[in-house]
Amino acid sequence: MSSTRRTPRSAACPPSCPLRTDSTRHGENHLLARIRAERDQLSRAEQKVADFVLRQPRSVLSDAVAVIARQVDVSQPTVIRFCRSLGFEGLQDFKLKLASGLTGTLPIRHSQVRHSDGLPDLSAKVLDNTTSAILRLRDSLNMAAIDAAIALLRDARRIELYGVGNSGVVAQDGQHKFFRFGVPCVAFADTHLQRLSARTLQAGDVVIAISSSGRVTDLLEAVSLAQGAGASVIAITSSASPLAKRADVTIAVDHGEDSARFVSMLSRIMHLLVIDILTVSLSLHRPDAAALDDEYSAQISHVS
Repeated sequence: MSSTRRTPRSAACPPSCPLRTDSTRHGENHLLARIRAERDQLSRAEQKVADFVLRQPRSVLSDAVAVIARQVDVSQPTVIRFCRSLGFEGLQDFKLKLASGLTGTLPIRHSQVRHSDGLPDLSAKVLDNTTSAILRLRDSLNMAAIDAAIALLRDARRIELYGVGNSGVVAQDGQHKFFRFGVPCVAFADTHLQRLSARTLQAGDVVIAISSSGRVTDLLEAVSLAQGAGASVIAITSSASPLAKRADVTIAVDHGEDSARFVSMLSRIMHLLVIDILTVSLSLHRPDAAALDDEYSAQISHVS
C-alpha cells in the first residue's frame, strides 16, 4: 500500500522567495516553518494560499474561508484543499493549530545542562526541554498519517511492536495498552525474535516499528520480512530515515538528539506520546468501541 509520508522537494525557500518576511526570524511558529518547507509540494493555487498565510497569519485566524479566498484570488475549495494537503481536516482545524503556535505562552527552546548548574536549574532545563519537544511534536504531527495508522490498527488481526534498546521500552508500553482491545499483541525487543516472528505474520497483521534513528539494520530486516509475509508496517521514527521510507505508514517524530552518541530521552517521551495518541484514538474508533466503553475507554484519563 502507498505511504502517507510527505517528503518536501525543497527544505526552504530561496532568498528571493516572496514568503521571506519578518516571520522567518528565529522562533518562527513551527506550523509556519512547516508550510514554508512544504510549499513546493503544493499546487500553484495552494501555493498562493501558503504565501498569504505566511505573510498574514493573524489575519487568517479571524477571516472566513470566503474572505481568505477573495484576498488570495482563489476558490474556496482551494483554501480547504490547502489545509488538507497539510494533514488537517479543514480550515477550522488548521486555524486551531496555527493559533496555538501564535498565541502560546510556552517558548519552544532547548537549554543545555551544564556541570555548574544547581539542582533547581538542572531540573528546570530538563523539564523545559521536554515541554518544548512535546510542543514541537504537537505542531508537526501529520494527522493524515495518524488516521492511516488508526485505519490499519482498527482492523488488525494481530499487532506486533518492534523496538531496540530505549525503543523496546516504548514497545512494551504499547503492548500493555493494545492488549486491552482484545487483539493478540506482543512486543519484541530482541532482534532475533523480531525476525522469527515477522516470518509468521500474514495479511491483516500490523507491525509497529519504533526507532529513534530509523537506521537499525536488524530492525529494518524484520520490517522487510513482515511486509514480505503480507503484514502492514507503521513506523514511529524520524522522517528522513530508512525505516520511514520502508514503512507503509510513517508517523514522523523528528528531534535534535544524536541517538548514536547519547541515550535517547526526548525521543522516548515523544514515542510514548504517539503510542498514547494511537491507543486513545483506537479506543474510540474500533468497531466494538461501544462494548469497550466501560471495560477500557473509562480507564483512559483523556476520555470522559
